[in-house]
Amino acid sequence: MAVVMTNTLTILGIESSCDDTAAAVVRQTGGALPEILSSEVFGQNALHAEFGGVVPEIAARAHAEKLDICVENAIAESGVPLKELDAIAVTAGPGLIGGVLSGVMCAKGLSAALGLPLVGVNHLAGHALTPRLTDQVSFPYLMLLVSGGHCQFLVSEDPETFKRLGGTIDDAPGEAFDKTARLLGLPQPGGPSVEQAAKSGDPKRFAFPRPLMDRPGCDLSFSGLKTAILRARDALVAEKGGLTEQDRSDLCASFQEAVADVLAKKTARAFEAYLAMNPQTPLLAVAGGVAANQTVRARLQEVCAKHAVEFTAPPLALCTDNAAMIAYAGLERFKLGKSDDMSLAARPRWPLDTRAPALLGGGKKGAKA
Repeated sequence: MAVVMTNTLTILGIESSCDDTAAAVVRQTGGALPEILSSEVFGQNALHAEFGGVVPEIAARAHAEKLDICVENAIAESGVPLKELDAIAVTAGPGLIGGVLSGVMCAKGLSAALGLPLVGVNHLAGHALTPRLTDQVSFPYLMLLVSGGHCQFLVSEDPETFKRLGGTIDDAPGEAFDKTARLLGLPQPGGPSVEQAAKSGDPKRFAFPRPLMDRPGCDLSFSGLKTAILRARDALVAEKGGLTEQDRSDLCASFQEAVADVLAKKTARAFEAYLAMNPQTPLLAVAGGVAANQTVRARLQEVCAKHAVEFTAPPLALCTDNAAMIAYAGLERFKLGKSDDMSLAARPRWPLDTRAPALLGGGKKGAKA
């Protein structure tokens, strides 16, 4: 399919990699700041609440039921007729394969029916390029992608080139937040629940571990925190016969403090490698669901101030999964003359930095991260 470039590009984005069905329309004219004309997100929290986490089969069925409605709403809200779109961008991975496949097939159908170019997008690139969507920051910048499924330090060199400096070797921080919430009987999603409970807690009451802090490099680990929470909870239950609200708040605050400490320390180490590249305007960008945590943000801002590095984080609505970031990442690819055909495949795994060794191992489906 031929790619026709114009000064103004208007892209429809579709996102369905986990449990949020999303569609958005983004427009950019020349080098001006991109404009989010619409952004629709249908969450699935109520569908998964009783299971304590996302159930892939339920998520995939919900995506299949809601994608067309979500796209229709995004188009209507944007005021852009379908015939005036320049391309359709869609998350092609990584993620829960049923959800990713639902989005890819929806995008293929629209592409074929409308005769529009199809642009497959790496979900992680959507997060990593969000600072350019919101602020048009210059390359290279350091990105801390910190979410429910991922945690990586990446140097964003251009729209398609990302150098990984380190990442989690087990759980992602968002996953650890969710598991902590389940252990303490707090509702899902765990991130907001733990953060809310921590507000009235004592972050010094429990001395939870700071994994890998004694090792060089930027790799992280969060699975040990879950075990520490479990043991502390069980000790309190054995001692008192149950947990008080203050116990829960103190556990949450101590856990959150440990996560913030680890991220701050590892960010300082990532600066060493990043600043050695002599970026003209050193900048740390944070994206992903955990970037919405105010304690984590505050600690990262402190580290940036200490190292004379600018800090930016997207608005809270763009921290979690959304289609505006996918539309913009697709727009960046499209401007480079890149597009896909009907052979575009849904991918459960898709590392951003394919040159780096896998952090979490691999298998028939490829490297996990």
